[in-house]
Amino acid sequence: MSTPVDPVADRNARAERIRSEMGGSDKVERMAAESDRTVREHIDAFVDPGSFREVGTFSRSLRPEDRDRTPGDGKIGGDATVDGRPVTVFGDDITVYRGSSSIVGTRKEHRLYSRAVEMGVPIVHFGETGGARIPDTMGAEGISEPGELFTFAARHHRVPMATMITGQSFGGSSFLSALSDFVVMVRGSCLAVTSPRVFEVATGEVISFEEVGGVDVHARRTGQIDLGVDTDGEAYEAIRRWLSYLPANAWEPAPRTAPTAPVEADPGLVDLVPRRRTRGYDMRAVVRRICDPGSVFEVQPDFARSVSCSLARLDGWSVGVVANNPMFNAGVLDPEACQKIIRLVTVCDAYNIPVLFLVDVPGFMVGRRVEHDRMLHWGMRMMQALQLATTPTLTVCIRKAFGLAWQAMNGSLMPSLGVYAWPGAEIGFMDPEVGVNVAFGSKLARISDPEARDTERQRLVGEVAEATSPYEAAGTMRIDEIIDPAETRRVLAADLGRLAHRRVPPPESRPLSWWPTC
Repeated sequence: MSTPVDPVADRNARAERIRSEMGGSDKVERMAAESDRTVREHIDAFVDPGSFREVGTFSRSLRPEDRDRTPGDGKIGGDATVDGRPVTVFGDDITVYRGSSSIVGTRKEHRLYSRAVEMGVPIVHFGETGGARIPDTMGAEGISEPGELFTFAARHHRVPMATMITGQSFGGSSFLSALSDFVVMVRGSCLAVTSPRVFEVATGEVISFEEVGGVDVHARRTGQIDLGVDTDGEAYEAIRRWLSYLPANAWEPAPRTAPTAPVEADPGLVDLVPRRRTRGYDMRAVVRRICDPGSVFEVQPDFARSVSCSLARLDGWSVGVVANNPMFNAGVLDPEACQKIIRLVTVCDAYNIPVLFLVDVPGFMVGRRVEHDRMLHWGMRMMQALQLATTPTLTVCIRKAFGLAWQAMNGSLMPSLGVYAWPGAEIGFMDPEVGVNVAFGSKLARISDPEARDTERQRLVGEVAEATSPYEAAGTMRIDEIIDPAETRRVLAADLGRLAHRRVPPPESRPLSWWPTC
C-alpha cells in the first residue's frame, strides 16, 4: 500500500519547483551567466523585501503538449508593496517561449489588472516578450482571446500604471507600455510593435534592434518613453520615485511629504533669467529654485526640449510643472512640445495633482515642417486638454508670452486659478520688433535716410513694447497680480495650501482623465 501524499507538502514542492526552475533551470542558469535577470529577479529587486505574493503560480498553457513546459504560461505576477504602499506587479517570463503572449498568460494579466483596479492600487509591468505565441494565436479563436489585453485601454486612469522595458519587447508588452502612464526603458532593450526580423521577412527592410526601437530613438525622437536609463537599478528607482508623487488611485488626494526647505523670499531667483528676451537660459534652474530642493523629477527630458515637464514638490505638495525652456529652440511650442504637455497634464488631472505653468514662450513654431506635422491639430488639442482639466492650475509669466501660445501655456482666460506675471514680462501678439517689421515694414522701407529709418523703427518698437507691459493686462483683470519674483515660491505655496481644501470631482466627472496618454 502506497504512502499517502501530504497535500500541503506536495503543493509547496510544486510551487518551489515552478519558482526556481521556471521554464527550465538551464535557461535560468544561462541568463545568470549573461548577467540577465529573470522576471522573478526583477520583481524581487523592485518590491519591498519579502512582500511579493504570487497570483497564478500553477497556471500553464491550454495546449496539452505544452502543459509540462509552460509554468506560469510566460507571465508572472502578484501583489507586493513598494516603500510600504501596496502595488500589483507582473511581467514576461522569457524562459517560457520568450514570454510570448498566449491564452492563459493573457488571462493572468487581465486578472491581475482587474484586481488592481478594484482594489485601487498601482500597477507595475515588466515588459520583455517576443510577441504573440504561435500556433496558439494563429486561428480565429486564438487571436480573439488575447483581446482581453486591450481592456487595459478602458482603465480610465483609475490607478497609476508604470512599465519598465527590460529587454526586447514586441507585441503585448509594447502595447501595455503604450497604455501606461509612465515608461522607463533600459539601454540595450528594444521597444517596437514587431521585431526587425519580421520586417525583413515581410518587407525586405533590414534594420537593427537599436535603430527600430532603442532607448535613444524613443527618448529623443518618438517620445514613447518617459525616461531612458543605463541599468536595471536606475529603472527601479525611477518607478519608485514616480509612484511617490502619486496617490494609489484616482479617488485619493496626492500624498504630501514634509517640506525640505522653508517657504521664504528668494531675491536671487530673478538673476537666473536674462532681461533681454532674445537671450537663452535654462528654465530648469528656475524650476529647481521654486520647488523643494531635490524634488524635481523631469519626464521625457530628451524629447521636445523646448518645454520641460516634471513632477515635483512645493512645500511638500505634489505638483506637475510645465515650463518653456529658452535654452532649446527659444522655448517655442511645436507639435512634439504640445504632445509632451498633454501627457503630463492628463496624468496630473487623473491623479489630483495641481499643475504649475512657468511661461517664457515666443509663440507657436511656424514653417512647412510643423504645418505638415499637424501644428494646428496639436496646438488646439493642447488648448482643449487644458479646458477639460479639472485639476487646479497656476500660471506665472516669467519673461515673455507672445501670440496664442500665451493661452496655450494656460494664460489669461484659461482655467488657471492664479495668473501671475513678473514685472518686466512682455505679453502680446508677437515680439515687438517682429511685429513692427510685419506691420510697418513697407512704410519703413520708403524712408530713404537710414538713420531716420532706424529712429522711426525704434519709436514704433517702443510703442508696441509699451503695450506689451503686464500692467496693461493687470489693469483689466486679465492677470490676477504682478508679483515680486522673489515671492514666486511663497505665492505658489500659499495657493497650493488653499487648494488642499477644494472639492475634488469624482473620476467620472474628469473628462481629461479618460484621455489616452500616448
